[in-house]
Amino acid sequence: MIAPGVVKAGACVTLVMLAGFDLRMRRLPNAAVAAFVALYFVNAAMTGFGRASWDIHLAAGAASLAAAVLMFRLGWLGGGDAKLAAAVFLWAGPQSWPVLVVVSLCGLLVALAVLAVAGMQRIPALAGVSRQLDWIAPARGVPYGVALALGGIVAVLLQPTAGHCTTLAMFRLFVEST
Repeated sequence: MIAPGVVKAGACVTLVMLAGFDLRMRRLPNAAVAAFVALYFVNAAMTGFGRASWDIHLAAGAASLAAAVLMFRLGWLGGGDAKLAAAVFLWAGPQSWPVLVVVSLCGLLVALAVLAVAGMQRIPALAGVSRQLDWIAPARGVPYGVALALGGIVAVLLQPTAGHCTTLAMFRLFVEST
């Protein structure tokens, strides 16, 4: 039997790899996104999610996919970003608001970094430095997968583990008995 912590660690490692792919190639491989989604279903099965919990997580993923596809259609996001957003919010489920805040703040920081490099490219004395920062060059677009990956790590860590439910039940018994 695989420990839930191993599944969560695998999901976090997958997200770190996706962030690296996005920084280097501005691509998010479908296989890696699919593996992240599959790890959600493994985690959910191992923690004994009920039908209502599955429905909430699926609804969050579907709503995110709908919003991300619209942003893709408008040219604001790449296709890989749309798929990763759906996967991240599938993991987040009812904890979507804190994850959305993390994704938004990290996205802002990534966009500001891209803008800073754009500003550096206009200053001749900093041209050499800006060439070393080619991995975040404005001409290549904003690597929003980095922000989604960081939000995804938060979503993964917010999910209960199998022992979490037992611990919570024991805590409630202790509180009620005192």
